Order: sequence, then C-alpha cells, then structure tokens
Amino acid sequence: MRNWLLPEYIEDVLPAEAAQIESLRRSLLDLLDVHGYQFVMPPMLEYLESLITGVGHDLDLATFKVVDQLTGRLMGVRADITPQAARIDAHMLNNQGVTRLCYAGSVLRTNPDGLAQTRQPMQLGAELFGHAGIEADIEIQRLMVKTLQAAGVNALQIDFSHVGIFDSLMSKVQVSEVLKQSVYQALQSKDQTEVKALTQDFDAETREALCRLTELNGDASILTVAAKDLPKTPEITRALNDLTQVAKDLADLAVGLSFDLAELRGYHYHSGMVFAAYAQGCSGPLAFGGRYDEVGQAFGRARAATGFSLDLRGLVKALPALKVKKGILAPYGNEASLISKINSLRASGEKVVQELPGHDAYIAELNCDRKLVNQAGQWQVVSA
Repeated sequence: MRNWLLPEYIEDVLPAEAAQIESLRRSLLDLLDVHGYQFVMPPMLEYLESLITGVGHDLDLATFKVVDQLTGRLMGVRADITPQAARIDAHMLNNQGVTRLCYAGSVLRTNPDGLAQTRQPMQLGAELFGHAGIEADIEIQRLMVKTLQAAGVNALQIDFSHVGIFDSLMSKVQVSEVLKQSVYQALQSKDQTEVKALTQDFDAETREALCRLTELNGDASILTVAAKDLPKTPEITRALNDLTQVAKDLADLAVGLSFDLAELRGYHYHSGMVFAAYAQGCSGPLAFGGRYDEVGQAFGRARAATGFSLDLRGLVKALPALKVKKGILAPYGNEASLISKINSLRASGEKVVQELPGHDAYIAELNCDRKLVNQAGQWQVVSA
C-alpha cells in the first residue's frame, strides 16, 4: 500500500470545500450564540463508559475502541458529541435550571453514513437541558429550522415521530429484547407483513396497533386518525397531544411538516419526540434530533434534555458550491510602504498573497484576479 493512501471513507477536505465548511461553521455557531447557546469543546477521546452508557447499542457499534497506554483502560473515539454535552451539563456545569450548549467538531464512526458517506463527519449541534416541557422541544426544532435556512437550504420538510407510542405499546407485552428489536426494525421498513408475523403471540389490540403504525404517516391530520385508532393509554395520548402542539407552533415557519409514527430514528437513544429535516434533492436527512431524558442518568444526574445535530460535510454536499474568493497578488519585497499597503488590505478583509522569487510560471495557481503595483510612488490595486 502506498503511504499516501487513506482508509476507506476517510478523506482529505480540499481548500474549496474546506472553506465552505469553515464559513458555515463560523456563521452557524454565531447564530447559536445569539440564541443563548454556550459553545463547548469536548475531547475526542474518553473512557468508553462515558461515551456509550445509556445511549443504546447502535452508538456502541459506531464507536472505535482503543486501549489507553497510560491506564490500560478501554477508551473510545467519540462517534457523537451529544452524550459528551450531557456529561458536561451533568457534572462540569452542574446548573440547576436550564442550560443551553452548542458544539462543532469532528467525530469518528466505524461505518460511513449521512449525505457525505464518510466515517469522519463534522458534527454541529445544540442541546437544551433542564426543561421537560414541550416548550423546549419547540425551541430546538425552531432553532434547527433557522440553522438550516441560515445555511441556505430552502424547501425544508420536517418529519416528526414519538418513541413514547412504540414504548407504550411494547410495555403491554412481555417479550425479549431481541424480539423488541426485530419489531422495531420491521416498523422502520414499514413491513406490515413482518410486523404481523413477529407479533402473532401478542394480544390483538397491541398487534393491530403496531401494524397500524406502518400506515400512520402524512400531514397533521394523521394525528387525529391516530388518536381514534390507537389505544387510549396516557403515554400515547400525551405523545399525540405533543405532536399536535408542534404542528400548531411551527406553522409560521413556512416549512413542510409531516408525521410518521413508525419512524423511530434513534429509538434506543431517545425517550420522546424525534424529528428529522429533509430537503428536495437530498437522499437523507440534513439534520435530526429529539428528546433524550434518560442519557444524563448514566452520569448520576438525570436531566430533561432535547437537541439536534447536523453534519457540516453532508450539509455542504446539499448546497451550491461556494464561489471561492480570489486574492490580490503583491510583489516580493520588504519596503515599508509595500508592507503597510498589504497590511491595510488584509485588515479590510482582502486576501493578499505575496509572491516569492522564481515562481512566475505558476502565478495562476495562486488564485488571484488582481495585483498590487506601484504607480507614481503609490501602491494601487489593478486587474491582473
């Protein structure tokens, strides 16, 4: 193998794309900041228990494991920053009221996923801790929409579901975790035949309700149908009421709203409402999130929590290529007037590249469309 080859689904990000990702990162973090979300920078490596305890089997499989040479303990390279934010809220900040955190950084996953199909996404997200009410979910959902719109994504479609409905139905039957997982997967693929086969030993009401979930998808009117067709348990009633409230409170955002009660993205991780944002022409979600009240319990301090995250690399794939800003070519030299002019241009936001001797044949590679020349004793910017 040649030394310059990278592992599969691990790749360099070259200047044009890197510039677009970094520009987005800065602007979106500024947006989160003005909404009161404090920026945190968790480490890439942690002891494995901190990264995967309480967040489900899926994240365990996605996490690269290494042995700490100092302690001999098993460590993990983070596959998701959300559990780290929950740990920071639970133990580092120790606030009693509402805490709002945001982050942006690379994560590493054992298998490629997302729009960028990479094992090294750049995750950006926001998390709200300490409020169990629907108000927190709505704040996070509105913020996700604002974030994507600020990035330049149009014609958004937000898809909602609620894991409390599935949990309530499955709590009525005593089954193994393996069977529960199989039913979950069949619902995800909307395979009603498989759901019927897996639930043949369930009571009739639960079996029919689970099969009905595969058909309960559409606009907000589907929630009224669900209220009639599904068992009237307190958990299901509360979940449907929350989804109805969301439909009302997000109606002013000029985005499409849909509801799919069989879509349980991140079921093992989330404890309530879940949602994902889609855009025309994209094969998968641009952002997703939900409520995950149980995660903080793994750190000894259960806190209500909801949030969203997105992959900046995947988001860039969904956007038009950014027009690369061209620079000004300055001649080589150390004269005080030249250096002063260069510094002044850079301070105003211009990109100034000072050429080095002997590279005249390759000036085009510097991506400059103007040059700095001395005219009558004054340094002037002219077309190249």
